[in-house]
Amino acid sequence: MNRKERGVTLVALVITVVVLLIIASIAVYSGSETVRKAKLEELRTNMLLIEAKAKGLVEEVNFKIGLTKPEDAEYAGKKEQAENEVYVGAGLEKANGVSAPASIPVSECYKVTDTTLQNWGLEDMEKEEGEEYLIKFDDVNATVEIYNTLGYDGKYSLTEIDSIEE
Repeated sequence: MNRKERGVTLVALVITVVVLLIIASIAVYSGSETVRKAKLEELRTNMLLIEAKAKGLVEEVNFKIGLTKPEDAEYAGKKEQAENEVYVGAGLEKANGVSAPASIPVSECYKVTDTTLQNWGLEDMEKEEGEEYLIKFDDVNATVEIYNTLGYDGKYSLTEIDSIEE
């Protein structure tokens, strides 16, 4: 039997297997990176949708409070009444008792319920088990901060998540 008829050598087989392993590892890394980016974008999109709706609510509360200033005697009463009408009317609940990381000011937040999502036309928004969206309203400055109890990579607020570089 001459050398030309022997077939694939062991060295050629080992090199082929090594090349295939390198290609497979690149494909797996690329795929997992794509999944990671998709999860981040889904979370960011959900939080932005909730933020848009919440900004409308804070404006409605400020409209109901009127020109009353925080230092005026009747401000606290008007604020509480307006918040109950608007926030609770939208299906939000106080977030007391929600299990969340310590960096989320739960006692100052409202929980976005399934009823709220339906009222806002966001009923298709999927949440994982134990995941909650929380809203912290700042009526004086007419701003909101959105939190997610599961977060992403140790970040839980929309402001923090928006700062993540892709």
